[in-house]
Amino acid sequence: MRVKEVYFENEPEPVAGSGRNTELGIVTYTFVFLFLMMIGYLVYINVWKVKDLNSSVYNTKDIANMDKYIRGSILSADGSVLAQTDVNENGEEVRVYPFANKFAHIIGYSTNGQSGLEAACNKELLSSHVSALSRQEDEEETKTRGDSVVVTLNANLQSVAYDALGSYNGAVVALEPDTGKILAMVSKPDFDPNTIGEVWESLVTDNTSSVLLNRATQGLYPPGSTFKILTTLAYMRQKPGEFQNFQYDCISQVTVNDVTINCYNNTVHGQEDLKGAFSHSCNTAFASIGMELDNEDFISLCEEFLFNRSLPVTLPHSTSQFNLNRDASYGEQMTTAIGQGETLMTPLHMAMIAATVANNGILMKPYCIDHVQTFDGDLVSSTRPSRYKRLMTVEEARILKEYMQETVLSGTATELGWYNFTAAGKTGSAEYVSGGVEGTHSWFVGFSDVEDPDLVVAVIAENGGTGSQTAVPIASQVFQAYYSIYGN
Repeated sequence: MRVKEVYFENEPEPVAGSGRNTELGIVTYTFVFLFLMMIGYLVYINVWKVKDLNSSVYNTKDIANMDKYIRGSILSADGSVLAQTDVNENGEEVRVYPFANKFAHIIGYSTNGQSGLEAACNKELLSSHVSALSRQEDEEETKTRGDSVVVTLNANLQSVAYDALGSYNGAVVALEPDTGKILAMVSKPDFDPNTIGEVWESLVTDNTSSVLLNRATQGLYPPGSTFKILTTLAYMRQKPGEFQNFQYDCISQVTVNDVTINCYNNTVHGQEDLKGAFSHSCNTAFASIGMELDNEDFISLCEEFLFNRSLPVTLPHSTSQFNLNRDASYGEQMTTAIGQGETLMTPLHMAMIAATVANNGILMKPYCIDHVQTFDGDLVSSTRPSRYKRLMTVEEARILKEYMQETVLSGTATELGWYNFTAAGKTGSAEYVSGGVEGTHSWFVGFSDVEDPDLVVAVIAENGGTGSQTAVPIASQVFQAYYSIYGN
């Protein structure tokens, strides 16, 4: 039998070379894709990574600029010279830091590499926008002086904060809550950047005190009771109809399974509402709150407040850690709620949380470079305050302000209640074990002029005992100096 062939009128006939066209299309799209990736990478490098590249010690362009420019000066907001380059009679350039140790970590150094603002502003300090006429007038110099960087730091306030921290290792951070402008940043132990080259080997081989570490931005500490600011906010959000009626009878100790939580110094607080538990820093009350919180919601809130994330700052910094598991035990919930457990924070991050409360729930991005100017004073560029985002409602901020003010009026920070400014804050006594040795870090974070906050101060004094014992007196000196300097 012969098989009949059937043809359809509209059936397309094979096109010669169609396979080659398909291959050509694949190759074309591949090249277009690679081209777009290259463009995207160039945009990433020139927009997102430009600051890091400019401040890198391996940037050959800036190394070449050292032959053209004398490194510019760094000036404080009140006009003090924080770093400058002197040229001696032999034509040698010497970097000088008039305040020696006081600005060591935030200003940094430019010998044996670079750190701090010396690194962050390397490009600006090794370039010049001065007019051609000014260059001609500066005939004595074989090289042009680089631009000057004017920072937000106040030299007088920095000095007071440095002296107030005294012999304690730790940090002090002071900033404006409504702008994010950093006015003081102290870290101890410290070093003299004028002699960094002479003592470099001893500094980099010191594994015990970590002298080169900027504890304000890179030191990670258990926050202790200062963390109760976020525990309280979590409870308010999860129990919106109940938190105002919270009641707890403190007998100084609570034990669940094999974990015991004590109030500091075994203090019996008695009957407490939420404001009283906060202001008196009642650990057992907050341990009970911790067991009521939904872990996933608590984790989400803390990550919204930038735990386990980079902070919106240009300074090198450590990432604060919040490691509560979704299926955490009651013991883990209790210790986390009082700022112990595995929670760790930097002092700058702590200041940012208090600044959010002070600024009615809005976090401003902290910054410390006010503007760049030519060596003869002409403006080159300036920094404007920048909003990060709203992290809490106005009402939530109002309630936390009220609780923090009560801490000053009748709680653990009453030393701040005797001055001619109102204040609000939270103390912390963070217990730690290091190398088999137990101790207690002293914390305070708060702000002044509660109705229209002026200044946020965060203090950590390593092994300083209770917050009220050490950190609060340090903060009070900074607050007093601020009003003496600014006359508010």
